Amino acid sequence: MIPMRKSLLIAEDDENILELLLSAFSQPDLRVHPARSGAEAIALIDQNDIDVVLTDLVMPGGDGIAVLSHAKKTLVHCEVILMTGYGTVENAVQAMKLGAFHYITKPFKVLEVVHLVDRALEMTGVKKENIHLKRQAVGRYRFENIIGISESFREMLSLVSKVAGSDSTILLLGESGTGKELIARAIHYNSSRADRILVPVNCSAIPGELLESELFGHTRGAFTGAHTARTGRFEEAHRGTIFLDEIGEMSPPLQAKILRVLQEQSFTPVGGTKAVDVDVRVIAATNKDLEKEISAGRFRQDLYFRLNVIPIHLPPLRERTEDIPILADHFLGKYPRGDGRRAHGFRPDAMELLERYPWPGNVRELENLVERLVVLSRDGWFERKDLPPAMIPREDRAGGKAAEKLRVGGIDLRKAREDFENGLIREALSLSGGNRNRAAALLGLKRTTLLEMLKRKKLHGP
Repeated sequence: MIPMRKSLLIAEDDENILELLLSAFSQPDLRVHPARSGAEAIALIDQNDIDVVLTDLVMPGGDGIAVLSHAKKTLVHCEVILMTGYGTVENAVQAMKLGAFHYITKPFKVLEVVHLVDRALEMTGVKKENIHLKRQAVGRYRFENIIGISESFREMLSLVSKVAGSDSTILLLGESGTGKELIARAIHYNSSRADRILVPVNCSAIPGELLESELFGHTRGAFTGAHTARTGRFEEAHRGTIFLDEIGEMSPPLQAKILRVLQEQSFTPVGGTKAVDVDVRVIAATNKDLEKEISAGRFRQDLYFRLNVIPIHLPPLRERTEDIPILADHFLGKYPRGDGRRAHGFRPDAMELLERYPWPGNVRELENLVERLVVLSRDGWFERKDLPPAMIPREDRAGGKAAEKLRVGGIDLRKAREDFENGLIREALSLSGGNRNRAAALLGLKRTTLLEMLKRKKLHGP
């Protein structure tokens, strides 16, 4: 791809200075537009994608302030540099407050102007890249691009689309790997704050003694090692959104500070005495049952009520099995093979096992599996034998081993039947989390029958 040429507008009514500057900026990778009045400069801004404006402050047909104002209103990435005589420095300083990149006084050294314009061009490049990335993010997190056709998932996404445009606090609830951060990003990039920053914080990944400083910042000398002041994540997220992931891991004292931010939209940095006001939307997430955490004294009830304005439950993958094939196909496209080609996919018998598997790690586990299979695959087709042993039902594994034993030297049928039965009971207890009523239902037995079998077989759990 050929890099785009950058664009510079030079507005100067003194013909000698204009010619001098046009000569200084005669570069193959820079398109220069000359203007000899404010009105001409404003017209060029309307007609071209200008990166930097270098304008005289005093000109006929509209002064530099008018050019500055129009450029900032028309081109969000554009930077404006003012050239001014000594007698109008105060006006130039006022222009800085209106968003000017810098000003330079006449007479000036041409090299000084060149360096200043180069810096401004670098800044516009960064701005354009940020705008591009934000547009990509907005596109990526459009609701129609979030994958899922199951009824439970679409109901959840419908609720998300309804609340995204509000400024209400949202609490995302769901097991690990269900996509809570994906939904948090979708909420942000479909809100009125989409052009501002989203600041994610994983509360479980930061040591408790450091989390307060991470969230609220600290003053210089606030604690040993605080050699300089630091801005916290809440302040970084001003006018944007902060995503507090795994908030259930946060200590009760820190929970009190989060509560104050939600109530008062202000906080005090560690070691500070002055409150900092912020305008931040809070999205929190947890895989814990916060009501149980409250009962155990590990989570503040008042904070829970503040966070639980709009609770959104993300269904686990085992409850949306119809989404497994399309998610697997999506991840196949995300992870190409070593030769750059896309893997073909799963054979029917392998996909059947994927749909039967309980997925304790949810969507994240499925993505990791697909990536691993793509790396190890030879022909791009994934079969039953390629799947991890944990995904193969115990009876299938036992049957395969029994057949091998039968070929080698015969088996004890009664013992094989007993082992098979015991394996099914253990599997049912494992899937039910030790709940014997549910295990009995999975096996099609009465609870008393299962209890008798456990006693007779001396089986005590998974």
